[in-house]
Amino acid sequence: MTRSFGLPPSAEEIVAIAEASLAAIPEGLRNYVQGIAILVEEFAEDEVLDVMGIDDAFNLLGLYQGVAMDEQSVLAVREDLDRIYLYRRPLLDAWADGEDSLEDLIANTLVHEIGHHFGLSDEDMERLETD
Repeated sequence: MTRSFGLPPSAEEIVAIAEASLAAIPEGLRNYVQGIAILVEEFAEDEVLDVMGIDDAFNLLGLYQGVAMDEQSVLAVREDLDRIYLYRRPLLDAWADGEDSLEDLIANTLVHEIGHHFGLSDEDMERLETD
């Protein structure tokens, strides 16, 4: 199926979609992600890709950066805030190549990265999705 597209969404539009997705998360869960910054970059930095062992920047749609809840301490001083990066170009390519709406793709990526905020690994989330 050939898809017809207009101009690609800007970083600001992707942030707006992500914020709308975050607002749709049930309130009890949403309370645990207050204060997480949502940032949109074109691609992950080379250093991030190297650390993660990813050769192709198009293979990383998002990244949680911070201290997972299961590793936080009320006694520790936070040096930085938690962030979720969404990578615009890989998201747009995945959207163009797939069947999901851009909103669904961003929401799924956001939920996946929130899972990391709760201390879940990729394997944990994969098990939850298949159970």
